[in-house]
Amino acid sequence: MPKLTPKAKADALRRLRRIEGQARGVQRMLQEDRDCHEILQQLTAIRSAAYQTSLMLARNFATQCLKESDGRSPEEMVDELLNVFSNMPEIIVVAEEA
Repeated sequence: MPKLTPKAKADALRRLRRIEGQARGVQRMLQEDRDCHEILQQLTAIRSAAYQTSLMLARNFATQCLKESDGRSPEEMVDELLNVFSNMPEIIVVAEEA
C-alpha cells in the first residue's frame, strides 16, 4: 500500500489540527448557548474541511498507487484504487466531475 508523501502528511496534519480547533470552538459555542444557526454554520465548515482533507488524501493515494506499481499490473492497481474508493462514493462523484 502506498504511503503519504511528506508534503501530503504535513498538509493533512495541518488540516486536521484546524478541524480539531473548529470542533473545540463548536463545543464552546454550545456551552455558551450560542445561536443554533451559528453552530450549524460551524458544523458545516467542519464537514467541508474534513471532506476537502479526504479529497486531498484520496488524490495522494491514487497518485502514489500509480507511481509505485511494485510489479503490479495496471489492472491490479485499478482494482486496488476502486476497492479503496468504493467506500467513498462522494469522492468518486467529485473526481468524475473534475
